[in-house]
Amino acid sequence: MRLLCPENFADYELIDCGNFEKLERFGKYVTIRPEPQAIWNKKLSEKDWEKKADVRFVSKSSSAGMWQKKGNMPDQWTINYSFNHLNHKAGITLRLGLTSFKHVGVFPEQAVNWDFIFKSIKKINHPNPKVLNLFAYTGAASLASKAAGADVVHLDSIKQVVSWARQNMELSNLDNIRWLVEDAMTFVNREVKRGNKYQGIILDPPAYGHGPDGESWKLENMINDMMGQVKKLLDKEHFLVLNTYSLGFSALLIENMMDTIFDKNKNREFGEIYLPSTSGFKLPLGVYSRYVTS
Repeated sequence: MRLLCPENFADYELIDCGNFEKLERFGKYVTIRPEPQAIWNKKLSEKDWEKKADVRFVSKSSSAGMWQKKGNMPDQWTINYSFNHLNHKAGITLRLGLTSFKHVGVFPEQAVNWDFIFKSIKKINHPNPKVLNLFAYTGAASLASKAAGADVVHLDSIKQVVSWARQNMELSNLDNIRWLVEDAMTFVNREVKRGNKYQGIILDPPAYGHGPDGESWKLENMINDMMGQVKKLLDKEHFLVLNTYSLGFSALLIENMMDTIFDKNKNREFGEIYLPSTSGFKLPLGVYSRYVTS
């Protein structure tokens, strides 16, 4: 089991975390947001946090709140991320924004998977690799796939989020991603019936959620069936990335499930993703499984 963290994300920094909050820099702006996993004490003083921060999220309920801004903090801004693999160089631009549910439009710890996706596509011996990104959010993994040369299908159940992802594609000077607003399980089942195949599949499912027509998703109840269907969509040569973020969800659960569905692959990794803070903490932010057959 491996621990992974981003290593070359110049536009992001976890400055400190603790007391159920995190102090982060996105580009030139610093935010304070809730973080349920940061159960320890902060290293920096509250005075230091307030001095550094441009904006703070204040929760009004378990799922919503408001931002308290200082100075000229904008509602939207952009950050960049670069890929540098052998002779292949590319970059993406992500539009960030202050949402009412504390997110800003990117999960920076996922940069470790963006790199893996980019490199895996370059390894696959296929003239036009086709990649399916499920639960795709604002599309950083879709952009990584497209930047590497793949034909990308991007699926999320929320129309506004898919529109946000399209903006990120345009900001990144990319094009021709196929956008779908649909329930992930419904789409996967239909693709299996059609006999379609993909050279790469990416999944970053939430703990719970709903499809556009009210379809229910609960991670622990449905992920096993989902992965069984995903296996049927994978071409002989392929890569697979599964990331989950759910409090108490263990990498060992993912390992056991994957071992019962997929043939054991010497390249397969399991583990935990974290963000290192400048103040010295390791903030856990999900478990993963991934491999490439090449």
